[in-house]
Amino acid sequence: MGSRMPFAIITFTLVIFLCACTHAGAQSVTFVVKNNCPYTVWPGTLTAAGRPPISSTGFTLATGASSSLSVPATWSGRLWARTQCSADSSGKFVCATADCASGVIECNGAGAIPPASLAEFTLRGDGGKDFYDISLVDGFNIPISVAPQGGSTGCRSTSCASDVNAVCDPSLAVRRPDGTVIACKSACLAFNQPQYCCSGEYNTPDKCPANQYSTTFKKQCPQAYSYAYDDKTSTFTCPSGGNYLITFCP
Repeated sequence: MGSRMPFAIITFTLVIFLCACTHAGAQSVTFVVKNNCPYTVWPGTLTAAGRPPISSTGFTLATGASSSLSVPATWSGRLWARTQCSADSSGKFVCATADCASGVIECNGAGAIPPASLAEFTLRGDGGKDFYDISLVDGFNIPISVAPQGGSTGCRSTSCASDVNAVCDPSLAVRRPDGTVIACKSACLAFNQPQYCCSGEYNTPDKCPANQYSTTFKKQCPQAYSYAYDDKTSTFTCPSGGNYLITFCP
């Protein structure tokens, strides 16, 4: 008979293996990113400073396609979709909306150039909860939603399913050469004034209420952040450990 591994070593090895599997499972969640738009989008991701990186910073998603991202359980950052992307004559990758200006499909640590509809996350934040929201503080380019999956019951989805571009104030509109509105700036981005950016003497909630422009965003997307201090109706929480579905054009 051949030599046999001592039972104690087998047991020890099995314990280490099980602990490693359990530890690995506890250290990541899955984001499924789905494209329901009638056109290709190029999702981008940006990780907050000091947080572990996500598995991809940018990729292509055709109409009807889905992609899964491995996300550290303590991740914090944002996701968005770039539109109308292609390589220019020099081979540089560029997008008409929400470009991250990396020159390639991966954003590689660069954020979206606004306006951009954002899905924002802080996983395992205060009290061990996940925090998530849809933000139009940087403006809007396409509809987006976030839905918890497979975690605790009672966790709510949030979305901005309306096409804000269709009702965008002309002073905020980003247009293609043919005049088509492809994105809608926030008032802060368009005018860069403290009363719209909640900066300077307007840097507290009581001094920076909703304005005529943010109200338009809010009417279209009641669950989304329409300006910086729009917290009461726009921040969502869920016990940590579950997965999330992010859908463009829900």
